[in-house]
Amino acid sequence: MTIEPATLCVAATGIFVIGFMKGAFGGGFAIIGIPLLALVMDPIDAGTMLAPLFVAMDVFALRYWKPSTWSKPDLSILLPGLLVGIGVGFFVLRDLDRHAIEIVMALITLVFAGLWLRGGAGVSVRPRSPATALLAGGASGVTTMVAHSGGPPLAMYLLPLGLSKPMYAGTTSMFFTVGNLIKVGPWLLIGHLSQALVTMMLLGIPVAFAGVWTGWRLHQRLDQVQLYRACYALLVVTALKLLWDGVAG
Repeated sequence: MTIEPATLCVAATGIFVIGFMKGAFGGGFAIIGIPLLALVMDPIDAGTMLAPLFVAMDVFALRYWKPSTWSKPDLSILLPGLLVGIGVGFFVLRDLDRHAIEIVMALITLVFAGLWLRGGAGVSVRPRSPATALLAGGASGVTTMVAHSGGPPLAMYLLPLGLSKPMYAGTTSMFFTVGNLIKVGPWLLIGHLSQALVTMMLLGIPVAFAGVWTGWRLHQRLDQVQLYRACYALLVVTALKLLWDGVAG
């Protein structure tokens, strides 16, 4: 690929949006910005370029999402499932049709959001379930590997717990920090990090940091109910995008 001004502008917009989601919601909604990148580059190239950028965003975001904002009991169960899911996702991306997974995940997410809306669209609370956490972590690992969209499974587990605003965002951020560190190697094996992609990635680092900071500013302004409603709305948008990708593919 060649670096054109239009390519740089579109890529910068997509990277900023992804960083913004990381700062505002702790991550998990990276797929919102990926369609923008797919307008100017091959999706595999986009995923290859984004994999190291995700790690840079995560490290920068740790200044906001400190250990006091992590729900350690949940992470201790979610992370083993994440590790297994990323391994499964690597083989799905390499050998199998990922679009069926996108369709199934989209439909499950839409049903989940619909049940929340029917229940009054509030902040619900349910007890923790280790089995559900392992399943959510595994499903998130698969979808974050095949489509950079591990947010829906994780959100479907965390949102009904009724965590505080910073605890929800911090736990999500730490979860994807670990996940992005694990998957950067497999993504670089699948894709090809050309000189053009390296150049765009380096140019995108300050844009990513600016997005994280701007998102953090929004997070401070949202109250608990607003944050949860925004997360559910993003779940629907993400699910529709996954459904479109799956059906089109």
